[in-house]
Amino acid sequence: MKVLVTGGTGYIGSHTVVELQQGGFEVIIVDNLSNSYESVVDNIEKITGIKPGFEKFDLTDRDKTLDFLKHHKDLKGVIHFAASKSVGESVEKPLKYYHNNLLSLIYLLEGMVQNNIDNIVFSSSCTVYGQPDELPVTEKAPIKKAWSTYGHTKQISEQIIENTSISNGIKGILLRYFNPIGAHDSVLIGELPIGSPDNLIPFITQTAIGKREVLRVFGDDYDTPDGTAVRDYIHVVDLAKAHVVALNRMITGKNQAKVEIFNLGTGWGHSVLEVINTFEKISGVKLNYRITERRPGDIEKVWADTQFANQELGWKASKGLEEMILSAWNWELELKKRV
Repeated sequence: MKVLVTGGTGYIGSHTVVELQQGGFEVIIVDNLSNSYESVVDNIEKITGIKPGFEKFDLTDRDKTLDFLKHHKDLKGVIHFAASKSVGESVEKPLKYYHNNLLSLIYLLEGMVQNNIDNIVFSSSCTVYGQPDELPVTEKAPIKKAWSTYGHTKQISEQIIENTSISNGIKGILLRYFNPIGAHDSVLIGELPIGSPDNLIPFITQTAIGKREVLRVFGDDYDTPDGTAVRDYIHVVDLAKAHVVALNRMITGKNQAKVEIFNLGTGWGHSVLEVINTFEKISGVKLNYRITERRPGDIEKVWADTQFANQELGWKASKGLEEMILSAWNWELELKKRV
């Protein structure tokens, strides 16, 4: 069974390609390499023994996207990761995010409809909830005004998929992630942002290894136990496995609706300072960090109610915070060896 993974050389995408290959799928990656490296394809092969197909182009190029899908009508489904993903940057450059995140999806769906490719798993985000009224947040929580352009593009994208499903019969599963961290046990793939990281864990590991002088903690005056923002951190391999389950669910006709939505998290919230303290404990490295002002677009606290995904998908996160952070640190140590 052949599947397209857009953004497949990226952080979550590459881990998902590994799980798909190990689950018996033939994978083709499309990526423009704007925030990843082609060498990831070779590292995937080292893990699985199978080199995924790879084509470099930008999905916002309508002609190339439609032509690609015309030549791959036998796809059993698409897992769509390709998007710009920095909350902070999206506040500063909204038009870039609307262009990249929405046009890529529109052209992808257009090609799927033209070529009768029925199934899409969409990389959504807990940012669609804004700051929830109740925690843990369930899939039935109201979609509130987004706090960032990034979050807004995810809200719009979900609606585009739902409307396309109504009019054209495409099946979709929207996976609302919480905060992916960690790396593959092989230390051959992991989070490797180009330029300055957008996420907490690579900032921590890069500061600990000496790549960065200081770790900034954005705000300590939130309404949380220690004043720092709280998130639900999930290991990237646990997250990747959920995509394989979701795709198989549609292929085998087990989906209960044309479009289904699932939260992917652990169900536990951890503060920034808690994550820092856990890292210092497992690594033995004292971090140089300082408290700075809040970052535009960041919400105060969010963690998932995962009951629906656990019961309906038959999927559950398996790794705890210490194991997640240790895998990220091992990845950073491995990167240092490669220099």
